[in-house]
Amino acid sequence: MSGRPLVIAHRGACAHLPEHTLVAYARAIADGADLIEPDLVITGDSVLVARHENEIGATTDVARHPRFAARRTRKRIDGVPVEGWFCEDFTLAELKTLRTRERLPALRGTAHDGQYPIATLEDIIELLAAESARRGRVIGLIPEIKHGTWFQQQGLAMERRLLDTLDAHACTRSAPVVIQSFELANLRALRACLAGRPNVRLLQLVDEPGAQPWDIAASGGTLRYADLLTPAGLRQVAGWADAIGPDARAILPLDGSGRPGAPTSLVRDAQAAGLAVYAWTFRPENAFLPPALWCGDDPAQRHPRGSVDEIRAHLAAGIDAFFTDDPALGRQVVDGDRPHDQEH
Repeated sequence: MSGRPLVIAHRGACAHLPEHTLVAYARAIADGADLIEPDLVITGDSVLVARHENEIGATTDVARHPRFAARRTRKRIDGVPVEGWFCEDFTLAELKTLRTRERLPALRGTAHDGQYPIATLEDIIELLAAESARRGRVIGLIPEIKHGTWFQQQGLAMERRLLDTLDAHACTRSAPVVIQSFELANLRALRACLAGRPNVRLLQLVDEPGAQPWDIAASGGTLRYADLLTPAGLRQVAGWADAIGPDARAILPLDGSGRPGAPTSLVRDAQAAGLAVYAWTFRPENAFLPPALWCGDDPAQRHPRGSVDEIRAHLAAGIDAFFTDDPALGRQVVDGDRPHDQEH
């Protein structure tokens, strides 16, 4: 890949199509994404699938299937009570009978609800390989391990299954792969397994400064994300990760007028520690934009120019990559409005 900032398709082109579906990933690739991002959870029969959470009621039509009604339950996931249907209580064959629906219907509508199946990691890699070959360009994969400690406690640890799946495909044995997690222990363990996999890098995601990584909280530790963001903390992170993934507001806090303001020292400090900086997440609707970049007063209004301006401000701050729900806009910024191989 080039030395230019990388455009990461956040859950596919999910500003246009339901997240984590093959059509959303195909649209993202056509729109010029450098890497596509599946969030990974796991089925009861140990198959990795792409969902933002293990609770699937919010993003599938499972509630419309009477035979699964009795599987609605309540669990405590990463310390938070959650009620619904959970992927680990289904086999892959059962999940494949469901269809996806939009996670943000008030903002993005429901026109595509009920049309697309849940995608496995294998499905996504096969799409990636086919599209890379067809387009003659390298497209990377940036999977996120969701709820790693929770699944490990259920006897469904994902890390080894992820590496085995990557190893099983020629595409992911050579294309750039970046494995992400908000937890620390699984990335540290993965670091020890990456000899002979020079194409695989690790990304330490960073949440709100006052929050704790769940593996730390579950073990009774006191470390908070804020501790990782100090110069000393970043040097520690560099011992197991290649990049850090902060919220965009940690890079450019909003100023008094509601615009991205002066940069913090985070990008400079992280890069000084040897870490690339992957910022998240840029979305084109008013609801997600800095207040001063809105167009009108409807939160659901798409405002591509506002998103472009926000991305440009962060690129000027020196980030190395960024996650976006609308990869075409990201490609436009990085390429300076040059056309690409968009097909739709």
